[in-house]
Amino acid sequence: MGQRVLRYGDRGHDVRVLQDFLQRAGYWTKITGYYGPGTKKRVAEFERAHGFKPDGILWIPVEKRLRAVVAYKDAPHGSLRINSDGTGTAPANSPNAVLKMVAAANRIHTTYYCYAGGHGSWNDSCYDCSGSVSYVLHAAGLLPYPEDSTELESFGSPGKGKWVTIYANANHTWIVIAGRAFDTADYGGPDIPGGSGPRWRSDPTGNLQDGQSYIIRHPNGL
Repeated sequence: MGQRVLRYGDRGHDVRVLQDFLQRAGYWTKITGYYGPGTKKRVAEFERAHGFKPDGILWIPVEKRLRAVVAYKDAPHGSLRINSDGTGTAPANSPNAVLKMVAAANRIHTTYYCYAGGHGSWNDSCYDCSGSVSYVLHAAGLLPYPEDSTELESFGSPGKGKWVTIYANANHTWIVIAGRAFDTADYGGPDIPGGSGPRWRSDPTGNLQDGQSYIIRHPNGL
């Protein structure tokens, strides 16, 4: 999308992308790959709402504005809140997968640390670092079985995500969700919460201060 002006009667993958972006911006449009009357109507509605001539044609300036609106909607509006009981509350605009991850983390945030915890069974009484990260990813349907920290070095896509980032090396791993770390308390670093098992931490990259290098990954789309 953006390689050509799109208008009524056009077909193609870029039309499908447009229809997907319209949906994400709050203008429901059936994704067909055909720029029919419904798509034209939604484009005109978007144009009218953003000060463009509502002609139902996706001119390049309109396309750029649509991308900016979707990028804003997709980005976290504020960081996850760590509550007084140690649980986390996700930002209001969080995707469903993020809500599932936060709920999963909250279910195990009072457990204690044990080596290989969470690798023999998803529902364990104790979790190690990779077991807790795997548990959270599994709850969102992103991981079919537990992985150790070395395996998590190749999870998903490289680099930081908008919503979720995983730091992993051969010795340790943790996950950052909406700006807050979910990390095992026994590993140390700043802002250490009570207990030994997985806990929410306000400093998302505190353990980078341990002098080790980490591979940075993120779930596709997040």
